[in-house]
Amino acid sequence: MIRTLQPDDHAAWTELWKAYLAFYETMLPQEVHASTWSRLLDPKEPCWGAIALQQDQPIGLVQWIYHRTNWSIADTCYLQDLFVAPSMRGQGNARQMIEYVAAAASAQGCSRLYWLTHETNTTAMALYDRVASRSGFIQYRIALPAR
Repeated sequence: MIRTLQPDDHAAWTELWKAYLAFYETMLPQEVHASTWSRLLDPKEPCWGAIALQQDQPIGLVQWIYHRTNWSIADTCYLQDLFVAPSMRGQGNARQMIEYVAAAASAQGCSRLYWLTHETNTTAMALYDRVASRSGFIQYRIALPAR
């Protein structure tokens, strides 16, 4: 079962979020954790999140952002974070979470759903190549100084 995050999910979300960040060998300050959680629950924010459960146990998370684009009148949906607990991979959970976000984005009137993954994440890419098409674009990034 996949459902929208609720305030009572904070502990489960925190565990999954930390595992996701560890997968990408990343650590974020506590302020970012708190801000992300707050945004995911705030209906005024364009950020959304859902948790995947199996027998009432949290096994995955997915987070997405709606945003405008200059290429369409309709908004676009960026699936920013997708994580399935290692013991639950290969069972269709990631696909179900992508489908969940696609349905939510469609209901929101978005014209497109897209996401990124690291070039070394070949296991995930095998799934992504089955459910979506590659855009051909390569991401470039500049870190800007904090204000």
